[in-house]
Amino acid sequence: MPQRFDLIVFDWDGTLFDSTALIVKSMQAAAVDLGLDAPSRERASYVIGMGLIEALAHALPGLPQDRYPELGQRYRHHYFASAHEVTLFDGVPAMLQALKARHHWLAVATGKSRRGLDEALAAVDMVRLFDGTRTADETAGKPNPQMLLELMREFGADPARTLMIGDTTHDLQLARNAGCEAIAVTYGAHEHGPLREFDPLLVAPDVATLHAWLLDNA
Repeated sequence: MPQRFDLIVFDWDGTLFDSTALIVKSMQAAAVDLGLDAPSRERASYVIGMGLIEALAHALPGLPQDRYPELGQRYRHHYFASAHEVTLFDGVPAMLQALKARHHWLAVATGKSRRGLDEALAAVDMVRLFDGTRTADETAGKPNPQMLLELMREFGADPARTLMIGDTTHDLQLARNAGCEAIAVTYGAHEHGPLREFDPLLVAPDVATLHAWLLDNA
């Protein structure tokens, strides 16, 4: 069966890596460190996928801009202190290996920093699995299409043969802005309703459903 997509691009947090709860808790703890009210889980989880400073600014809109770096430092402190406690969602390694065996290019487009992604990839022994990666601190953050456009240029992939997979509306808007198809997953940060509004090819409730769809349709 001919392949529909040459390049498959994954978001990281909440899509491959089960880190949504840790991100929310780290953001809340960072706010408390600065004497602020902690954002609600809903507000904190909404910004997952954005670049760090942009996300923190949205989660805590009353914070003066000159304190963003301080807040970012406290967030990183809390996140990296517990990052070893989280790992890939069940079924992710098998899914990625199956796609790799079919000769898709695999990539990551994430709101994480380069340091954060590199450490996460090393922790789960996936440094060599992905053919390309882009992080928010080395290009434009989501939903700006730059990171996806850069990946397509790197591999010579057309938008029509590129698929973006993510757990947030930022991921789906990124795909739309880049002219690509998208798949949404609901086991991460954002709920079914807002994701469905972007007309993704699939709204997957778990990795097993995503894996099966990709093998049959990608």
